[in-house]
Amino acid sequence: MAEGARETRPAALPAEVEKHVHALRRGFGAWPTLAFGLPPAMGDARWTPELILAVWGQAETGRVPGGLEHRVGRSGGGFDVLGFRFAPPERWVPEGEPVDLSLDLNRRGDGRRLTLPVPWYGGGMSFGSVSEQVMLARAEAARRWGTLTCSGEGGYPASLHPYRDHVITQVATGMFGVREETIQWAPVVEFKYAQGAKPGLGGHLLGDKATTAVAEIREAVPWVSLFSPFPFHSVYSVEDHRKHVDWVRTVNPDALVSVKVSTPIDVDMVAVGSYHAGAHVLHVDGGYGGTGAAPEIAKKNIAMPIELALPRVHRFLEEEGIRDELVVVASGGIRTADDVAKAIALGADGCVLGTTELVALGCTRCGNCERGRGCPFGLTTTDPELSLLVDPAWGADRLDRLYAAFRARLEEILRRLGLRSVRELRGRTDLLRFGGPGGPEGSDLSLPGGGEVGGPGDAR
Repeated sequence: MAEGARETRPAALPAEVEKHVHALRRGFGAWPTLAFGLPPAMGDARWTPELILAVWGQAETGRVPGGLEHRVGRSGGGFDVLGFRFAPPERWVPEGEPVDLSLDLNRRGDGRRLTLPVPWYGGGMSFGSVSEQVMLARAEAARRWGTLTCSGEGGYPASLHPYRDHVITQVATGMFGVREETIQWAPVVEFKYAQGAKPGLGGHLLGDKATTAVAEIREAVPWVSLFSPFPFHSVYSVEDHRKHVDWVRTVNPDALVSVKVSTPIDVDMVAVGSYHAGAHVLHVDGGYGGTGAAPEIAKKNIAMPIELALPRVHRFLEEEGIRDELVVVASGGIRTADDVAKAIALGADGCVLGTTELVALGCTRCGNCERGRGCPFGLTTTDPELSLLVDPAWGADRLDRLYAAFRARLEEILRRLGLRSVRELRGRTDLLRFGGPGGPEGSDLSLPGGGEVGGPGDAR
């Protein structure tokens, strides 16, 4: 009876949808102007109200906001206490000269050549964890920018097939939605061995979100909770890992292989093992990311912070003489263009964006993502009525403008560091400065003469 009630629930009336969409979009545009002040109950220490509104503002205008703190949160740790040692103004790269932001995802001799124009792409968020409309918006933004987005585990709906040249197919431990055709279409196949927000715990999609459409793609039973175990029970060695890579390369010889791992204490050894197994990309996922469905106890108490893991991986790969053959991308708490630059300076080649894209589409970090009707903005839901709140074209436009703002800010950081390419920033921890816990509320972080800094403790 309950199952039948779910299936026969009447659709939302167009007038109701139009009313809510109009109100939400007005709010997304008005709040970043601070016309109503800062929302008192929005966000948390990492995602402060100012940071959320700054992302909304960038998604609205395509520009870096002037009146909001758009660089750091107030967590008192991680990227929030790292700043940049900018060069003296006479050493800055002039505005008229180009700055190269491209990221080559294949530095080995096999597979396709794949170069992204910016050093980031969209991370895995599965159909079921987010709505089909959100997946379409992310895919369209990736197509416009010539970059990528990831299906997440569980396959992807037919509406994403036209974007398949820009969709990374993820293979996770539950093997949900893994099909030969999606492997054959994929420019990159990502093996998810672990997720930084819940390392060692596998994946869990509650039955309330496993709708008929989601279950059909995952080849599962509707309204039944789905678990992905930890780990792959077919992989207990580098040789087993190699079998996975060989399987993908047999089905799609041109596909690049990415390996997503969390940050255990031996993450450096994991990196070397992935290289010898044949991976092109090592995706290091820290614990600051994940949606509200990820348990806080796991995020805060398991594995290593991303800012410690990246230098460790970078140095070990250098010592092994293979650093320039393996692309390292970082995720799990990359909120801003400043975070992208800091992750690269710590040793990554590029970054993967997840939560930031949801925030650009209206997420307020309320933490109700695990429930089918928990997201009031139609993002992390499979409910057919709430999903209507997100129009894919509108969402793609917002992500398009967010990317433009990120690009402008990243170019500005590189110019002030005196660098002409993002590749010159990799591993340059000497260009970072530890500023200690953030200053008091309302403290001025600007340089003399009105110049911006990249975070607490920045120096010229």
